This record gives sequence, C-alpha cells and structure tokens, in this order.
Amino acid sequence: MLVNRTYYSELAKNVGKDADRSYFTDALQKASWLVHALDQRAHTILKVATEIVRQQDGFFIHGVTHLRPLNLKAIADAIQMHESTVSRVTANKYMATNRGTFELRYFFTASIASADGGEPHSAEAVRHRIKQLIDSEEPSAILSDDAIVERLCGSGIDIARRTVAKYREAMRIPSSVQRRRDNEWRGQRLSVEHRAELAVREELPSR
Repeated sequence: MLVNRTYYSELAKNVGKDADRSYFTDALQKASWLVHALDQRAHTILKVATEIVRQQDGFFIHGVTHLRPLNLKAIADAIQMHESTVSRVTANKYMATNRGTFELRYFFTASIASADGGEPHSAEAVRHRIKQLIDSEEPSAILSDDAIVERLCGSGIDIARRTVAKYREAMRIPSSVQRRRDNEWRGQRLSVEHRAELAVREELPSR
C-alpha cells in the first residue's frame, strides 16, 4: 500500500482555508502511519515465518514425521521479539509450501519424551504415526490403544495409553472395538453382495 503524494499535492494547491489545509495534512499523516504500520507488520510476519522454516526444516525436506517440538518462546527468543508479538502475527496466518498450505500455528507442536532418552518427539509427528499404524492395520488384527503404545515405544516414543486415545479421538478415528465391528459389517455386506452376484449369474441363460 502506498500514499499518492502527487494527488495530495494537487489537492493541497486548491485548499484555501486553514481548517481544510489542516484536515488534508492530518489525513496525510494518518495514511502515512497506516502504510508504515502495515509495512512493519509484513516485515514481522516474514521474519517469524523465516525462522519457523529454519527451525522446522526437517518437515519441508522429509515431511510431517520430522516435525520438531516448537513453541512461541523459541521463535521469539531466536528473532529477539516478545512472545506476545509472535502469538499475534501467527494467528490466522497461512504458509503455502511444497507440501500444501498450513496455518502458521501448525508448526508449533508440543513435545513428547523419547523412550530411550534421546531427542523429544513432536506431538504432531506422533499423531501422524498413530494414523499411519491404524491405516495400515490388517482387518484381522485391529490394533488396540495398548498395542499402539507398544508399537510407539518400540519406535522410541514414550507415550501413555490415554494420550494415544486422546490423539486418536481428536483425529475422529473410532476405537479398536468399533473398527473391528465396522470391518465385520463390511465383510458381511461383501459376502451378501457376492452371494447375490453369484445367484444372478446362475439365473442368466448360458450362451
């Protein structure tokens, strides 16, 4: 956004009254202040976004499984700004990336301890891992929350069963009992459809 000072100068030439001249001067000052404020805001957003990209480079290179735990304070300290400023500029702002468009707040994720004492894991990466495990489960071997905990612990993620349940429910994934019932229902439905198809074939005259 820019202030058209040429247009202002043309208008100011035709202003005769002191009150009108004062009004135009005040309007110019307000417009200039707005432009400066918007420029500062854009600069701050760019600075915050750049630091997010720097600290979450693993995500941009390898994907969600490489997200790191990150909070507002870490970004604020890195760019020498107040935490409340970082909070304001990341609210309702989005970043277009080669992996899709994400809200800036997406990159701020809680920390989950490592089972072997190594680097902590990002909560978002753990949620993604839970979804992967459930998506790849066999219909005959549905994973309970306890089984998921065991798998995650085997991958070096120290997580409680209630946390797994919380993340699963937040992703609107049914419990293992419900998933098992759903699979049984789908199996029965496919069986009925298959029998119906065979019956139709038997009734058709052979050529």
